[in-house]
Amino acid sequence: MSSLEIAVEKALSHSKTTLPHIARFCLVSTFFEDGLRMYVQWHEQREYLAMSWDCSNAIATVFILFNMVGQLGSVGMVLLRQKIDIACFVLFMTVIMQTIAYSILWDTQFLFRNFALCGALLLVLAESKVEDKSLFAGVPSLGENKLKKYLQLAGRVLMVFMFLTLIKFDTSPGQMLQNLVGCILMVLVTVGYKTKLSALILVTWLNLLNFYFNAWWTIPAHKPLRDFLKFDFFQTLSVVGGLLMVVVLGPGGASVDERKKNW
Repeated sequence: MSSLEIAVEKALSHSKTTLPHIARFCLVSTFFEDGLRMYVQWHEQREYLAMSWDCSNAIATVFILFNMVGQLGSVGMVLLRQKIDIACFVLFMTVIMQTIAYSILWDTQFLFRNFALCGALLLVLAESKVEDKSLFAGVPSLGENKLKKYLQLAGRVLMVFMFLTLIKFDTSPGQMLQNLVGCILMVLVTVGYKTKLSALILVTWLNLLNFYFNAWWTIPAHKPLRDFLKFDFFQTLSVVGGLLMVVVLGPGGASVDERKKNW
């Protein structure tokens, strides 16, 4: 283990009680913001849906109400660690419904970010899958461990889609270097090699890009760009939460780091 990894492990040992809470808070932030948006922009959202889908105001109202109550309620459940399975199911349904309702399905960048968001949710679900008690006291449930392992793997793979949206086909040296470093880190997190260190570097990099490019608070409230940047900012923050969850949980059984322990 390198000296940098030792320093990271030492730092994480001092934050092991607070980091999971920070990770969960960041991860559900986009759902909290979107739930509030549904309330604040109730009439605008209803008119948009009714016009886009040529449906009645009643149907549009039901859709908005489900999104608002479902997201805010599920956020509370995740933060309080109550009925995580149900909360994640509702949030998954919200992502799928919004992907269809707002025609995100045909926008590659938004679609990839939703994939990454689903990956982050899988990691929340994985965290909740603590070892169930088996028939024998003190013996972990192998089935539960296996499920958690594959949830962590699927979560890591899906979160890679967020970084695919950041790759720009630019021949400038700076952009090429950024693409190269980003791709290497993405591969390391995906296969689970030096996972915690790679995830922390990605957290730092993604936060810097997020606060620089998606500074929605600098845009006047009456400009539509503010809402777009705000949406991107909180979605990116949720993926940051997913990466922090990778740091909290580790790579899981389906990873190079885990296999190395058996070599």
